[in-house]
Amino acid sequence: MEGLFALGSNGSGQLGIGHQEDVSVPKQVEFANEVPKDPVVAIAAGGNHTILVTELGKAFWAGDPSSGACGIVEDAKDTKASRFQELILSTSENLGPVAHVACTWDASVFVVRDGCNKATQVYVCGVPDVGATAISSGSDLRPTLLKDFPPSGTEIQNLAAGFRHIVAVLDNGDVYGWGNGRKGQLGDLGDATDSKGVVRHPHKLGGTPFKVAKAVCCQYTTCLISEPGDGRILVLGADKWELKSAAPAEIPDWNMISASWGGIYILQRNGTVIAWGRNDHGQLPPPGLPKLDRIVAGSEHILTVTEDGDVLSWGWGEHGNCGPQTEKFGDVKGRWNVLASLKHLPEGSQITTIGAGCATSWINITADGLFL
Repeated sequence: MEGLFALGSNGSGQLGIGHQEDVSVPKQVEFANEVPKDPVVAIAAGGNHTILVTELGKAFWAGDPSSGACGIVEDAKDTKASRFQELILSTSENLGPVAHVACTWDASVFVVRDGCNKATQVYVCGVPDVGATAISSGSDLRPTLLKDFPPSGTEIQNLAAGFRHIVAVLDNGDVYGWGNGRKGQLGDLGDATDSKGVVRHPHKLGGTPFKVAKAVCCQYTTCLISEPGDGRILVLGADKWELKSAAPAEIPDWNMISASWGGIYILQRNGTVIAWGRNDHGQLPPPGLPKLDRIVAGSEHILTVTEDGDVLSWGWGEHGNCGPQTEKFGDVKGRWNVLASLKHLPEGSQITTIGAGCATSWINITADGLFL
């Protein structure tokens, strides 16, 4: 049992498992052509599409490409792919490897390495609300390369997306954002927006009192955090679910940070989680959690890997994304489900990557260094 496995919402084939039915137990993903030889290291998911990035920087897509979010796709308006296809950002030049990817509901943003192996080329694929939109040419949707961004001498070290906004953290600690900023999730915009409150080109988020190490995005909120050891926190945007007012001033001993549409989750180095936000479906951590090694947040559910190698999930699992055992409304509330465990895998297996999207969950398993 090795490779990438997925479960959850699949009405557009976004799980890439060969059909368009939801599943509540992990199913191995399929590739339309040759299976990549290097492992999947990043998973980004929009409302009805999924992007995979491998260790060597190759990108693949599955689901509904009609918004342009999946790069250049022939007959995108009439296509849904239930197996992963290689993603194309340009037909006129050979691009470097993909360094970062993030997805809004119906758009994707890719950061591609340049000829000096720097993460400096930003391609936007999808609808107008993420700023520089794909260029429509007849029935084709073409990705757009952002001009004059990032600033000369910098590169992008972190990329995050909310429902319709994007935030990029540069290697000098500056933060830029674009897309929908109506709720304040992109800070004080002044005259940077159009009449609809949309920022069309990356805008520097001013007034940040520290050098930012990482950003995560909720639906209409952005959370910025400084380097571990400092761990100061700044939350911008809507305060629904008390995302701003309940935020701690700092978490110095942080290891990982993730965000759902309504919650922020910070894994500390001691394996415990500090979280705040929406909890009507049990999204916040249940009591009695074991020590955790990794954590990722989907739209309204959480995936973690424990220090003992169990993959746990809780929250809103109405599409099967938290496993088959749910309560009313698909909730996994006050407890967790075990989706996979090293105890049940062959010796030498490793859980190398987990991912969570819009009611979708992802687990990448390797065995003795072999990838399928």
